[in-house]
Amino acid sequence: MASPYDPVATDPPLLDRNSEIKTYTTSRFTYPGLRIFYRRHQQADRLPKSPAPIPLLVFIHGLGGSVAQFHPLLTSLTSIASCLAIDLPGCGRSEFSVRQWEAYTTDALVELLETIIEDYREKEDGQGVVLIGHSMGASLAALLASPRLPPRTQLHDHVAGLIAVCPTSGFSSQKQIMVLTALLWVPEIIFNLWRAWDKRGGSQSASVRRFVGADADPEAKRLQDLYNNQAITSVWRRMAWGCLPTHVKGVTKGGLPSKETWEKLNVPVFLVGGEDDRVTPPQEIAKIRDFLQEVKTTPDTISPGTSVLADSAAPVDINAAASKIDAMTSLGQGEENTRESEDQKPVHRTQVAEPEEGADDPVTPTEQAASLPSLSLHRKKIVRSIIMGKPATHALLYTPSTVRILAGLISDFMVVHITGRLDLGWQLQYLSRDGKWDVKNLQKWQAVEPVSEPIGGIFRAIKTLREVDEDHSPSEFVKKWGGVIKDVIDISHDNPVYNPQGLEKGGIHYHKFPTVSKVPPTDAEIKGFIELVDKVRDEQKERAKRENWGEEHYIGVHCHYGFNRTGFFLVCYLVERCGYTPEAAIEHFAQSRPKGIKHAHFKDRLYVRYSGLRSEAIAEH
Repeated sequence: MASPYDPVATDPPLLDRNSEIKTYTTSRFTYPGLRIFYRRHQQADRLPKSPAPIPLLVFIHGLGGSVAQFHPLLTSLTSIASCLAIDLPGCGRSEFSVRQWEAYTTDALVELLETIIEDYREKEDGQGVVLIGHSMGASLAALLASPRLPPRTQLHDHVAGLIAVCPTSGFSSQKQIMVLTALLWVPEIIFNLWRAWDKRGGSQSASVRRFVGADADPEAKRLQDLYNNQAITSVWRRMAWGCLPTHVKGVTKGGLPSKETWEKLNVPVFLVGGEDDRVTPPQEIAKIRDFLQEVKTTPDTISPGTSVLADSAAPVDINAAASKIDAMTSLGQGEENTRESEDQKPVHRTQVAEPEEGADDPVTPTEQAASLPSLSLHRKKIVRSIIMGKPATHALLYTPSTVRILAGLISDFMVVHITGRLDLGWQLQYLSRDGKWDVKNLQKWQAVEPVSEPIGGIFRAIKTLREVDEDHSPSEFVKKWGGVIKDVIDISHDNPVYNPQGLEKGGIHYHKFPTVSKVPPTDAEIKGFIELVDKVRDEQKERAKRENWGEEHYIGVHCHYGFNRTGFFLVCYLVERCGYTPEAAIEHFAQSRPKGIKHAHFKDRLYVRYSGLRSEAIAEH
């Protein structure tokens, strides 16, 4: 049985379905058993490839981290670009089979990352990459983006931008190097004893508080405890040792990048820090900005409640968006800007994953060409930085109160300073020519009632929204239903044909729970859906008190039309949480959503599931 900290057992579906285990060989080492997450943009072949495809987004975790820490960002960003993330050797789901300490130096890891990225980058088409690094991963990203001597690959020529989250400026003094060196001389058995003591109390331990803060929400603490227990001491020690520079005849070599590396960067750079970060304090960003010779010297600060999500219902206005980013970087002039005001609402984590084919109304080739954002292959240095206000910590990647705003900041920066082709609204309009939105299916969709009557006092079944629809777009949905439908769970398999940020900006929280059409959900999917609804209902109770809601509030659930998969999941919840019999739940759904569950095999599976009779064939599926 897998331990509660087994990364395989705890992988979310998005990571599990798009990961593979591979072996890579560099000039010095062979690294077997590496977990590689790669999800190609599902509409990549339909989007323009001149002068190059949309950049590949590459995610690099830090010391003791893993791909799983990027999951909240990946659920948002896989909808706009192909995404690649790597568990470094011995981290997350990757094997710890290479024991040589030299295999974990920054130079060795950068060469490994270069090798993997070049394996996935669409080199023949000249695809660029955007590097997104967290903590030490930001340092590795800086080394990848900076020209290296001698060059092992030409990857740095194709770096379109660098986003550094909670970065470190390197070792600023010999004393820091001496302290870390002394720590690494401590025998591993003693180091493990200290770690065990530091982790006492699980999610309430000192090791958790160090990263997420004492007042973090339970989910952030749970995740940090999980990641702390996944970290292997032997791997941590090797990577920490590999961060140390060496001195040969008075010349410093290797280790974390310092001023000389950062100042060579000639790409758009976005630095993001957390005011409450105790691991890499926000002062590190000021140092790096000085290295980059950035003109601005005022620390940029934004509170977690501030809305920075890009308007994506139409092709992005680059100049207007640039003004918004520049306005954000002027924040931080006073203490009031580092706190969340009482009337500001925290931005919720939006999970956008998986694109349903096609989109909306036809767009002519002439219109497409006219609205095609530029994709320059010759970028210039642009530096922007933001300090997210309290409670942003080193764990802002996966803390619910901060991760959504981080996703919005990253998206806005990429759209403004890298290419407008990374704007989801523009992509939806460009692609809205055929697929599921041909005339026949469009008419069928239009004939379906948008929102059902209440179901079990908890749900409303809805049909998928449509970005450019006059009556059932996100903006119209917020106007009509935002007062009572407070969350939307999207169970369609692919990316939605609407921009979920339109719901988020209207105060409706969006959750992605992808499932396959025409096939009854599996036991694991049913369990996951029920747990998600339980969590959303608990959150709604807190939001209702905080935001003074009325008594009536619901969770909207949709697949494509809101009948079969939606009905199946809602019936399961009514049976397992609300005391309905299967017959009563199926009938209640049909009364609230006329015609109800249409697929006979879906209803058959429900009856079998709750009959108490379980066959091996069903259990296996």
